[in-house]
Amino acid sequence: MKVFNTLTRQKEELKTVEEGKVKIYACGPTVYNFIHIGNARPLCVFDVLRRFLEYTGYDVRFVQNFTDIDDKIIKRANEEGITYKEVSEKYIEEFWKDVKGMNIREATVHPKATENIDEIISIVSSLIEKGYAYAVDGDVYFSPKKFDEYGKLSHQPLEDLEAGARIMVGEVKKEPMDFALWKSAKPGEPYWESPWGHGRPGWHIECSAMVRRYLGETIDIHCGGQDLIFPHHENEIAQSECCNGAPFANYWMHNGYINVDNVKMSKSLGNFFTVRDVAEAYGYEPIRYLMISSHYRSPINYSTDVIEQCKASLTRLYTCRDNLDFALKNAAEGEVSEEIAAMLEKRRQQFIDAMNDDLNTADGISAVFELVRDINTNVITDAPVKGNCEAAAKLFDELTDVLGLVYNRKADDLDNEVEALIAQRTQARKDKNWAEADRIRDELKAMGIVLEDTAQGVKWHRE
Repeated sequence: MKVFNTLTRQKEELKTVEEGKVKIYACGPTVYNFIHIGNARPLCVFDVLRRFLEYTGYDVRFVQNFTDIDDKIIKRANEEGITYKEVSEKYIEEFWKDVKGMNIREATVHPKATENIDEIISIVSSLIEKGYAYAVDGDVYFSPKKFDEYGKLSHQPLEDLEAGARIMVGEVKKEPMDFALWKSAKPGEPYWESPWGHGRPGWHIECSAMVRRYLGETIDIHCGGQDLIFPHHENEIAQSECCNGAPFANYWMHNGYINVDNVKMSKSLGNFFTVRDVAEAYGYEPIRYLMISSHYRSPINYSTDVIEQCKASLTRLYTCRDNLDFALKNAAEGEVSEEIAAMLEKRRQQFIDAMNDDLNTADGISAVFELVRDINTNVITDAPVKGNCEAAAKLFDELTDVLGLVYNRKADDLDNEVEALIAQRTQARKDKNWAEADRIRDELKAMGIVLEDTAQGVKWHRE
């Protein structure tokens, strides 16, 4: 597999630290509100990365954190008159509802910043001892000028980065570019004991601590949104490599921005949508489909028309899979033919080639739709063969599972109820009891079930 490495600005062959194993860290949310559709993109994209690596035989250890202490969390706690912990736990619970709705797998570990204070203090202490950081009035700052390679991820020299830096009111750092590793507690704020007094960690240091604790000093892939390249990921590299004396991450993968009606999403512009808002109107699966429908490094556009197109594309996938189930029920015994086996292998390889090319999910989805066309033309025929149908269904399920799509299949209990009503209607038609047959059809229609009479029997699908 080749991935575009932000660090080198080129596609590179993925070579892992340990053969057959991949260690991935993905920056998670700051839990003070519902996640928005901008958060959804890295969640969906890097879930597919993990799924594909596992599909191709890698043992993946995937870590994604929760920032559960932060200025925004403290502000929300004060506004609601509750503790920071109540705020973070509330929105972690809401996070789980949304990610499960989008069919995102749980990480191997979901650590919280507040569970790693000892590791954070250990790294900060080491950075002070090595001369990269300094303490002043209970705060601890990192000095980027002490790290010769600062700016190597964002590809900007320190002088350019310094140009826009400022020392804010209340800060006691020596240089504008210095950033906080540890913040002294203000009156009424939550705090932890440290060698520098009561305080809490800065934002950047928590990820360095969790990477080292759960994955080691050097990891294979670090990923996140494009907006995190600077300063967050740049600062992670600096503090981790200065502390550990080892490369931090060998590959950096960053997804592009989301626009809303071709304008960058922003709270100030009023074009800001949470995943929950969109899901209540359109469901979760169209959101997932949208997030992976374009190459992950390209910007994507959210609009009503686009999300409706995603729903229509998903309907095509579900219809194909339902038709395969129906064909299997009426299929003649027989093994998969050489022609069908070759056709399926061609589509499987087309999908793998696309995904191996820097996780090109857009072309991967195209391969799935070409598979759908082949299935509709060559497998679901007037005389379907069991072996052909089973092989096609197996590949369809494999590829859509890598993409995390087609996960809302019909529930068995509803299937049984519908099948029973269809059997009653079929009998009514045999008995020429047209009124009863029409009544059952109307009952099924009220349930959102549409019937189609075919030469092989009655097919049904949801509206």
